[in-house]
Amino acid sequence: WAGDRMVFSPLLKSWKERAERITELKKSVTQGAMLLEREWSIRARWEMMRTNSLPGEMSLAEDMLLSAFDRWSQASRISVTSVRPQWKRSGEDFATLECRVDASGNLGALTRFLYDLEHDPLGIKVDIVELTSRDPRGAQLALGLQVSALMFTFPLVP
Repeated sequence: WAGDRMVFSPLLKSWKERAERITELKKSVTQGAMLLEREWSIRARWEMMRTNSLPGEMSLAEDMLLSAFDRWSQASRISVTSVRPQWKRSGEDFATLECRVDASGNLGALTRFLYDLEHDPLGIKVDIVELTSRDPRGAQLALGLQVSALMFTFPLVP
């Protein structure tokens, strides 16, 4: 009984803890190897996010986003009735500029506007899209759109 309590049980407990630790370390090494394999794609994604984010100054960032909305609306020939930008500071190192956009046009024009917005190099995330008909036939549509764009507030080192 004494041998079981003083030798065998602590030894068994030690082996179980060691086996769990080895399993955790193997998992960590596997994750590290997978990260190293994906290093190029992770770095390319970071570079794309870094270069396509808004400039670090709030007024320049707002101007860039508003001029982009103007460019997209002119290219698609829709009527933008309002653009309401609002800053959200999510952390110490980044902020997001959320914009609520109200526009109207026919289905083709609104589709072109959304296509241009999605394929622009400026990094914009579409959060909400609302389409409603403005006439009984559905020829004129109203678009409610909420988008967000990222701005880093720390120096970005290449």
